[in-house]
Amino acid sequence: MKRGDDRARPVGHDRTHPARDTALRRVAREARPFLRARTGAILRLSGWSLLEFAQTFLSGYGVARALDDGFLAGRPATGLLWLAVAAVAVLPSVLAARGVFGRLADLVEPLRDGLVRRAVARALSGALGRSGDVSTRSLSQVTHQSEIARDGWAGLVLTLRSFVFTAAGAVTGLLALSPALLLIVLPPLVLGSALFLGTLPPMAARQRAYLAADEAYAAHAGELAASVRDIAAAGTAGRTVAESRALADAQLAASRSLARWSAVRVVALAVCGRFPPLLLLLGAPWLLRNGLTPGGLVGALTYLTQALAPAVQALMTMLGTAGGRLVVVLDRFTNAPPPPADEPAPATSDGSPPPPRNSARNIPVAELHEVTFAYGPRAHPVLDRLSLAVGAGEHLAVVGPSGSGKSTLAAVLAGTERPTGGTVRWRGRPARPADATSVRVLLPQHAYVFSGSLRDNLRYLRPDARDREIAAMADAVGLDTLLSRLGSLDAAVEPDRLSQGERQLVALGRAYLAAPPLLILDEATSRLDPAAETRAELAFATLPGALVVVAHRLSSARRADRTLVMDGPRTRCGTPGELLRSSALYRDLSGLWEPEEADAVPEQHVPEEARREQRRLGEERAIRSTPPPSPV
Repeated sequence: MKRGDDRARPVGHDRTHPARDTALRRVAREARPFLRARTGAILRLSGWSLLEFAQTFLSGYGVARALDDGFLAGRPATGLLWLAVAAVAVLPSVLAARGVFGRLADLVEPLRDGLVRRAVARALSGALGRSGDVSTRSLSQVTHQSEIARDGWAGLVLTLRSFVFTAAGAVTGLLALSPALLLIVLPPLVLGSALFLGTLPPMAARQRAYLAADEAYAAHAGELAASVRDIAAAGTAGRTVAESRALADAQLAASRSLARWSAVRVVALAVCGRFPPLLLLLGAPWLLRNGLTPGGLVGALTYLTQALAPAVQALMTMLGTAGGRLVVVLDRFTNAPPPPADEPAPATSDGSPPPPRNSARNIPVAELHEVTFAYGPRAHPVLDRLSLAVGAGEHLAVVGPSGSGKSTLAAVLAGTERPTGGTVRWRGRPARPADATSVRVLLPQHAYVFSGSLRDNLRYLRPDARDREIAAMADAVGLDTLLSRLGSLDAAVEPDRLSQGERQLVALGRAYLAAPPLLILDEATSRLDPAAETRAELAFATLPGALVVVAHRLSSARRADRTLVMDGPRTRCGTPGELLRSSALYRDLSGLWEPEEADAVPEQHVPEEARREQRRLGEERAIRSTPPPSPV
C-alpha cells in the first residue's frame, strides 16, 4: 500500500499555496491585460463622464451661491440665475449618456466575445483530449454565463464611473465652499467604505460556503432518494439520518454566518449614507462660527443627500450583489480546466509501476489516489491517504479485524461514500454517481430480495438476460438447488421464506448476470457454507471484470491475486506468502481463522471453467513463490 512516510498534509495544501490564490486574484490577473489593451476606450468614457462631474459640482455650488449672493443678500434675480445655472447643468449630463453607452460597448462586448471564444476553445480541446461533461459546462458558459458576465461587467462599469465622477464633483464643491467641511464629511465616508470593503472577502467566503453546503445537501438528498432500498437492505438508516442531520446543520450554520456578515454590511451602508448629513447638522454651529455661510451649509447638504449618498449606496449595492456574481462567473472562465486523461497514474498498492496506458485492458477499473475518509470533521480517519489500483480481471481480497474500515473502503470504492480527501476513479475517469450503474455492483452482507418471481429478482440488474444465460449462471454460482426447490424461474419468491444464505445466492446470481466491470462483495457470502462460498467466488473469478471481496474466511484471501490487510489507517497489500512474512496482523488472522481444508469444495460441484481458472492461478502463484536458484 502506497502511503507517504511524511506527516499528513492538509487537503489542498502544496508549495504554491492554492488556498491563497483566491477567485478575486485570479480574475484580477486576467483583467489587467484586458484593461491595458483598452486604455483608449477608458479615456473616452472618462471624457464623456466629465460632464457628470460638472453637473454634480454646479448642483451644490449653485444652491449655495443662490442663497448667499441672491436671496439672503436681497437680490432674488441673482438667486434665480444661479438656480438656473444649476438646472441647466443637468442637460449636458443627459446628452452625455449617449456617448457613455457608446464607449461602454467598447469595454463590454470584447469581454463577452473573449469569454465565448475561451469556452468554445476549451470545449473543443476537451472533446479531443478527454471525455466528460465538458460540452454541457461549455454550453452553459457560451449561453448563460457569458451573458451574466456581460451584464454584470456593464453594470459595474456604469456604477463605478458614476461614483468616481460624482464623488469627485461633490468633494471639489465642498472644498470650494469650505475646506472645513471635509473634516466632518470625510471620516464617516472613509470609515463606512473601509468597513464595507472589509466585509467583501468574508462575505464571499460565506457565500461560497453556503452554496457548497446547499449543493452538498441537495446531492445527498438526490443520492438518498435513489438508494432507499440499498439503505434498508444494508441497515444503515441510522447513519444516513445522522449524515442528513450533519449536512442540514452545516447549511444552517453557513446561512447564519452569512446573515451576520450581511448585518455588518447594513451598518457600513448606514455609516456612509446616514452619518455625514447628521454630523454636518450637529457641527453646523461650529462651522458657521468658523466662516461657513448659510448658503454653504445648504449646498453641503445638497452634495451629501443628492450626490454622495446615492452614489455610495449604488456602488455598495452593485459590489455586494452583481459584483460578487461577476467574480464567481469570471472565475469559472479563468480557472484552469481539469487535467487531461493522460496525466501520470498513481502507483499500484503493492508498489509496482502503474500499468501501461496503451491497452484498454490495462487501465485500472478502479483507483484510489491518496484517499482519506473520516466520519466527522474531528474524527480519526478510517482511511488515511490510501492509494490502490484494481485492474480488469484482478481478484482482490480485503481482510482485517472488525472495525478496521473494510466496509468503509468498499463504500468509497463503490462511490456510495465520498472521501474527505483524495480522488476515486473508475476506468480512468473521476467517479460520478451517474456512472455507478454502468461500472460497479456493490453487494452488502444483507442481500436485497423483493417479492416477485425468481426471474424478476435475478434479472433486476439485467432485464434482457435470457433463460439459457440464467441457467448457466445458476450452475456456475450454485443456485441450481434453490431453483429446483422453487420449481421454476416463474415461481413466486417470498423474502421472509428464504434463508439468509438463499438471499445471498439470489443477489450473487443477479450480480453474475450483470457482469459489471467492478464487483464488490462486502461479506456478501457470509451466510454461505465454505463450499458454496468457494464455488461462487471461483465463478466470479472467470468473469472479465475486477472482483473485490471483503473476506471473512482465510480461504477467500488465499484465492485472491492480492490481499489488502487493513488495521484502521494502517494497510499492507501483497500475496499471501508476502503477507505472512511482512504482516504480523495477517499472521494473527491466519491463526484465528479456520484452516483452508475446511473450505474445500467437491470437485464435481465446481464448473470446468472455474477449475481451469483455479489451476491457472495456482500455477502462477507457484511460479511467483519459487525461489531463484542459488549460485554455485
